[in-house]
Amino acid sequence: MHASPPRALITGITGQDGSYLAEMLLAKGWEVHGVVRREALEDPAHRLVNIIGIRDKIRLHAANIDNPLSLYKIVSDVRPNQCYHLAASSFVSYAFDDENTILSHNFSATHYLLSSLKELAPECRLYFAGSSEMFGAPDEFPQNEKSRFNPRSLYGISKLASYHLVANYRRQHGLFACTGILYNHESPRRGFEYVTRKITSAAAKIHLGLSDRLELGNMSARRDWGYAPEYVRAMVAMLERDAPDDYVIATGLLHSVEDVLRMAFAAVGKDYKQFVEVNAQYVRPEADVPLVGDAARAQKILGWKPERSLSSIIEEMVMADIQLLKNSA
Repeated sequence: MHASPPRALITGITGQDGSYLAEMLLAKGWEVHGVVRREALEDPAHRLVNIIGIRDKIRLHAANIDNPLSLYKIVSDVRPNQCYHLAASSFVSYAFDDENTILSHNFSATHYLLSSLKELAPECRLYFAGSSEMFGAPDEFPQNEKSRFNPRSLYGISKLASYHLVANYRRQHGLFACTGILYNHESPRRGFEYVTRKITSAAAKIHLGLSDRLELGNMSARRDWGYAPEYVRAMVAMLERDAPDDYVIATGLLHSVEDVLRMAFAAVGKDYKQFVEVNAQYVRPEADVPLVGDAARAQKILGWKPERSLSSIIEEMVMADIQLLKNSA
């Protein structure tokens, strides 16, 4: 008689990280379950595009993550051995309805999931997707696990509140719960609302003669950009340790938006300066101290380190966007 495979539950499975994570866990022999919105199941061609290749190998559960009963029923049904809580609202907005959505999606959903696991699957190991936005406007750089948090957006605040909630469940209830404080990470599955994908998509369109310009904000803005599949590997490593803990996952390298532009247009043999215009309404004030992470602890304890260069990541994204446009045409 064969033992049944271990089960993993992933919220945000249709996103960049969730889809790579699902593929990695399937390759390791796991049974993979994912939480998706009901409307995603009704529009799979668009909303399930990242998991289309593994759709028949995973089980999807329709739910709104800010509905406590929905999450409770899913945890009761799956009884996962590992749970990866990746789903979150990340858009920046100051409208009251949007702020309420961010709080309910990011904080309340984390609370509902933690309480459901404590009640129904207390041995389950939980990974929570933290963010460098928890540091916001930092005092020092690079930032590590001991750096002071100073969030500057409701998204960062909601992630920080969830981080403390996860730590509290670990201390008070003995839950094996970890937070990964991940810095920006990219791939061909990155959403089009992010500046890297905006740039690679524009370079692809210009290369194919479908567009002739790109409007951007502050090109001197700098970020710590890594590769999503490598960052997903760090998530899995955290839950394979003997004891739960929190880790910064980052490259420790800073690149500007202008660097990304140069890389993207170089991939198609063009000079970005001929096509890019600065639009003042997109310009955001830059923090005095840049967000750049120190992942030395993850390297020492998890044996994790970033490997892909940003230029190779951006080139991969441009080529994928060119193929996407050709396919859709």
